[in-house]
Amino acid sequence: MEALQSAQIDKIKEICRSFNNAEGELINVLHKTQETFGYLPENVQRLIATELNISAAQVYGVVSFYTFFTMKPKGKYPIAICLGTACYVRGAENVVDEFKKALDIKVGEVTSDGKFSLDCLRCVGACGLAPVVLIGEKVHGRLEANQVKELLAQYQ
Repeated sequence: MEALQSAQIDKIKEICRSFNNAEGELINVLHKTQETFGYLPENVQRLIATELNISAAQVYGVVSFYTFFTMKPKGKYPIAICLGTACYVRGAENVVDEFKKALDIKVGEVTSDGKFSLDCLRCVGACGLAPVVLIGEKVHGRLEANQVKELLAQYQ
């Protein structure tokens, strides 16, 4: 995200005000802001820190600690592949490799058209469905590498 536009600044300030600019509401403010902008780049974090009267380091600490916050933009369809033990043992690494090949991106990147982003995570709590892939909020279980192209076609 480049320099914030005045409308973006106003929106972030409005979100902070909706939580009474309270330091104890930082996680709620971050959630709402990420929901609005899609991610939390440094300039957004700094503005939130100013509005909540806390340090930018404190905001960054929370954003970098919790995996559901992101400092990079995501694709329209964010893909997250579970690499927890059950998923890994059942071939999740092959699924990751197939997604990387099919999308021509690395983990942590977004396709050039902005449609897909690719990430890995640890345990989504659906071990019985291993290996598990999330596309947005939708869970795809028992996914094998040879099913990746077919799955992606559903989002084209």
